[in-house]
Amino acid sequence: MAVIDHAAQARSAFETMRGGGIAIVPNDVGYAAMASTHGALRRIFDTKGRAPTKLNAMVGHLGLHRRLHRCSSRASEIVDAITRDYDLPLGVIAPADFSDPFLSRLDPRIVEASTREGTLLMLMNAGAFHEELCKLSEQGDVAIFGSSANRSMQGTKFAVADIEPEILAIADRVVDYGILKYKPYGLSSTLLDVENMTIYRRGVAFESIAWILKKHFGIDVPEAH
Repeated sequence: MAVIDHAAQARSAFETMRGGGIAIVPNDVGYAAMASTHGALRRIFDTKGRAPTKLNAMVGHLGLHRRLHRCSSRASEIVDAITRDYDLPLGVIAPADFSDPFLSRLDPRIVEASTREGTLLMLMNAGAFHEELCKLSEQGDVAIFGSSANRSMQGTKFAVADIEPEILAIADRVVDYGILKYKPYGLSSTLLDVENMTIYRRGVAFESIAWILKKHFGIDVPEAH
């Protein structure tokens, strides 16, 4: 018998965010502060002390990736190889279809804070809770955005006890999964533009991803941008 109901935990957090609140949620790559409205995302941004150049990431899985990203066949194969064949987390950056209703109904201020030059950053394959949250997001037509639950430049947090009090104070819901999977590495997800192969953050799986790209696609990955 399972000791945790990922679907129920995700549902509670999702309803909080759909109602305009902020949820701190677990991903394999660290705790994240997430929301679905501009006001809540702005509060996260201001409390973190985040630089204006930093973008929000959207939670996504394969279905949302295929629906929203407009990738070449090679880029699609790369995403599948990393997230499905090798089961690694990845922050996928790719051109997106902003005419799709899932994105077109967004507050323009969310789009401005979460996109750059027509691309959308989507965190994929970040654990069981993350997958359940992605399902609810897609089924409910509610895009969920956010960033790591920490003060800016203070490092990803892999335990709720390590999250700064001011970050915890803005959360309407905290989902505590204890110590998260990649804590020994101390790094969040690799951020990769899958069309031009630009690395925006090396992240926890960078060496594995670089090996995959070389072995299966003949791509030598450059240093982080």
